[in-house]
Amino acid sequence: MICAFEGWNDACQAATNVVRHLIGRYDAIEVRHIRCDAYYDYQVTRPMSCMVSGRRRILWPQTTFYDIAIDAATHVFAQIAPEPNYRWVEYCHQSLRIAEEFDVDQILTLGSMFADCPHTRPLPIDESDANCRCDMDREYNGPVGIPTVLDTIACDEGFETSTLWASIPQYLGSDECAQATLQMLNHLSGRLGVELDQGDLPEKAQAWKAQASVLTHCNDELAEYVEHLEHEYDSEQNARALADLGTPQAEMLVKEAEEFLSHMDE
Repeated sequence: MICAFEGWNDACQAATNVVRHLIGRYDAIEVRHIRCDAYYDYQVTRPMSCMVSGRRRILWPQTTFYDIAIDAATHVFAQIAPEPNYRWVEYCHQSLRIAEEFDVDQILTLGSMFADCPHTRPLPIDESDANCRCDMDREYNGPVGIPTVLDTIACDEGFETSTLWASIPQYLGSDECAQATLQMLNHLSGRLGVELDQGDLPEKAQAWKAQASVLTHCNDELAEYVEHLEHEYDSEQNARALADLGTPQAEMLVKEAEEFLSHMDE
């Protein structure tokens, strides 16, 4: 079951847009809901007013579960919702009981966050599972959101769990980031072993990059900052590549890269 939540864990809606993309590209059926009243503060997550068949309706925040048919042999379930405000432990247990109804035994949580990374390079994607924590999991200490709580509770209950997080350049603001959604979709393709329909995401990703490039070209200070991020990114990638070789030269380059990055933080 793929789980994504709007709000703090969903920079530029990159994570929830993966689920929306799958719903839009494949046969998707709503199979379950979680009632909203016990879990949301309506002054924070407000209901929406809209016209449906000529009548005004109030749409309340809620959790929706979908059965998505990728092909005749591959179905995935998806959970999408605004991040709850209350009773997270109870909410996670209720979500997992619904997963069990459909014989789900693996939970994949999606998230996206703002970070110091350049738009001119592939966006960092952190993957982890219960047996192999990603760098972000090993190094981070601080507040967490509902994806982390759901992942932890699911793991404790015996589900196979994994996480997928995209990093998005913080200097570009909060507009949608099709590049992050596309990269997460491609990683999901690898996990499922099927080629997922990209739809118009590649074109949207190119437009996102072009817009970001225009922004940096019009701001010398920002352009200099992006160049600094590119240097950091390239140095780290080169160090990792050589470190895999296990040679003295690789170890020396890793040390030099670490020293460079430490000086940049001073």
